Amino acid sequence: MREGGSRSAILQTTVIPRVSAAMKCPKCQGTMQPVTTDAGTVDRCQDCGGMWFDRAEVKSQAAHAAEIDVGSAERGARFNSVDRINCPKCANTPLIRMVDNDQPHIWFEACSSCSGRFFDAGEFKDLNERSLADIVRRYTTPGRSA
Repeated sequence: MREGGSRSAILQTTVIPRVSAAMKCPKCQGTMQPVTTDAGTVDRCQDCGGMWFDRAEVKSQAAHAAEIDVGSAERGARFNSVDRINCPKCANTPLIRMVDNDQPHIWFEACSSCSGRFFDAGEFKDLNERSLADIVRRYTTPGRSA
């Protein structure tokens, strides 16, 4: 500092980019990979095929269900029973077990904090397809236990 100059020093800040670990699948702990469509990006597990949708992505990605949900529906059905899981974004927030009103055979998990949703492989594609079988399932699917 020069004599007679201002005593306040100019502080410089250095921004260090934060390197974050890849998001882990809340069902199988596999690595979630981004899947980008013209409606945005969702995360899909490389192992079980489950998908994480941030807030409002479920509706915006509906038209892309077939290209996003490419995992095995049979494998997804096996992971459907794993339903006491934590949010992959909020870490310690338990996901709430949900049932789709129009298609009660579709069970997914939702975060009360960030509003994200997790669908097992096959569920998101099924959610966006309506068939006669869905109408039958509406009346024959047992309720989801608490």
